[in-house]
Amino acid sequence: MAMLTRTFLRTKILALAARARRLSRIDGEGVGIRPQDRPYAPTPAHFRAANQRLAAIDQKIAGRLARVEQCWQTAPVQRVLIDIALVEREIDRARRTFGLFFEIFSQRGSMFAPTLAAYDVIAEDCYRAVRQAAPAVFRGPLIKPLCYMEHGFSPATMRRGVLLSRLLGEPNPFPIVRIPWDRDNPWQPVMLHEVSHNLQADLGIWQENRQAVIRRILRASGDPALTRIYGLWHKEIFADLAAILLGGPAAAWGMAIFLAHPASRTMTYRPGGAHPTAYLRIHILVEMLGRLGFDQSAYRLRRVWEDLYNPRGFNRLPVRLLATSSRIIPEVVDEIAFQTRRNLAQRALADIIPFGPADERRIRIGAETLQRGGVPDDLPPRHLVSAAGYALASGRVAPRAVANRVINLLNDMRASATETPRDRVLSHAA
Repeated sequence: MAMLTRTFLRTKILALAARARRLSRIDGEGVGIRPQDRPYAPTPAHFRAANQRLAAIDQKIAGRLARVEQCWQTAPVQRVLIDIALVEREIDRARRTFGLFFEIFSQRGSMFAPTLAAYDVIAEDCYRAVRQAAPAVFRGPLIKPLCYMEHGFSPATMRRGVLLSRLLGEPNPFPIVRIPWDRDNPWQPVMLHEVSHNLQADLGIWQENRQAVIRRILRASGDPALTRIYGLWHKEIFADLAAILLGGPAAAWGMAIFLAHPASRTMTYRPGGAHPTAYLRIHILVEMLGRLGFDQSAYRLRRVWEDLYNPRGFNRLPVRLLATSSRIIPEVVDEIAFQTRRNLAQRALADIIPFGPADERRIRIGAETLQRGGVPDDLPPRHLVSAAGYALASGRVAPRAVANRVINLLNDMRASATETPRDRVLSHAA
């Protein structure tokens, strides 16, 4: 009987070994990227980072498999089963990691490749904006974000270095921005919001920002419950405010369009949620517009939002949260956007992502160019998002025509970039 059991274990180990090390490398050809797709492909740095992660997992598999193969004949059978399970765990990790990279990279050989490459250019430009205003603020070369498409209602992001449950705790080697299949148009300010999450993490101010918000709200309100709420909301508020600095008032209007739902959703507070209640969230954006000097845009957005939602008629918000919002929101906006941070070399968010009236005027001119059927090739990619949004709002241009012109322009920018490949991939990217 013992011999039969050992033979059974040996058969299981042989099957395990046949699966064990098949997913240790990924390349362009393997994911289906053809010669004509190469202009839209992930950079060599992305493939290199993916293969380094896969190789590290493969090395763990090899070590654990060697142990099983050495001791399966003599170790207690339960010990052998545990050792096999440890190999299985690492194979599962390899499968999940390879699958994530394959899913993301292979889309660059699809009909969506030009759009994804265009979004990459926008994301890279957001980092470039910071580098231009605050040279050396990042701690070294960084691999830029990579965009891909997936189901889901809204864009989302997986930050660099975050431990992903999808990968059984493996750290993400570069930022990944998810775009829903139907949101593949380049006027989505939510894209700027998602890139801003990565900026916050890569600038090293995630915890510094949270602690500053908690101290400020506790001092201003004396209310631990309110403090906890705004502490949970800090990262989403940061991303919203940074999106306005990246894209201007158009980003605030775009976020309002994204968040405009029936009152039963917009006016409902979700306990423990990371996102501010939508009703208050737009008031936060209105406050930011006013602080930046865009009073007319702030006034108009407030009027639209108050016309859509009347908290005196219906709301599911905690009484104190609503009653204190007009006093607390200015405190939150000031703390996140206009107070200095150590990790920003004693500068504020508004200092390292400057946006002013001159930027808005250029965006408006760019929108008019798009409405006339032209291409505003003098705008940075992040501002093209806003110009395209204004052009769409005019109602005088076909949405697909605007999208195609902007996507083509962004890919022309990508193709004609004058930096060396290493600088383009590392120095200016995230």
